[in-house]
Amino acid sequence: MGTNVYIDGFNLYNGSVRNTPFKWLDLGRLCATLLRGQTINRIRYFTASVVGFQHDPQAPARQDVYIRALGTIPNLTVHNAGWFAANAILLPQFPLAYRNPERYPKRPPQLVQVQRMEEKRTDVDLTTCLLVDCFLNDFDEAAVISNDSDLVLPIEMVKSKFGKRIGVINPHPPDRMSGHLQRAASYHFRTINRSVLAKCQFPPTLIDAQGRTISKPASW
Repeated sequence: MGTNVYIDGFNLYNGSVRNTPFKWLDLGRLCATLLRGQTINRIRYFTASVVGFQHDPQAPARQDVYIRALGTIPNLTVHNAGWFAANAILLPQFPLAYRNPERYPKRPPQLVQVQRMEEKRTDVDLTTCLLVDCFLNDFDEAAVISNDSDLVLPIEMVKSKFGKRIGVINPHPPDRMSGHLQRAASYHFRTINRSVLAKCQFPPTLIDAQGRTISKPASW
């Protein structure tokens, strides 16, 4: 046995990778770099199928390529059972009518309907796999890459009920790390440095087990 790593895919993407040139991230190298000296037994990556929009119709295709690239990591399992639910909400139109806080606005802010996509199920899947693996004694130690405070209770249970060490690695800026997660975990990393992301990239071209070529998306 060794250390199991549980990765909240969209938390990692939005916290560390989005708006960077480091999207072609080799999660095997990342885990080995962050948890230097530990034997990585298993990596579980949790995600949801993205939706293509008019401004970015190729997003699902890029995700498919990346998941194929992750499939070349022998001890990594992709859990892609999540989905996105579309919810219509009303938000103030920009610019707001409230330009001068000392004067009463001439009119209230105009509202527009916005479609907000909300990720479903991935945090539940991560929690379930973490606790089942713990119950089956599949690891000596665990690490969770996420800043989602909904994971506090399962992390506390791994530590208190099973007596295992479990760390939390925050993929967001250090000043945004959840204090609840810090207190729940056996140890924590406050952020993932860009220099680490830069060192943990896949090569531009990979070959899968069937001999097929996997190429880094051009826009990445």
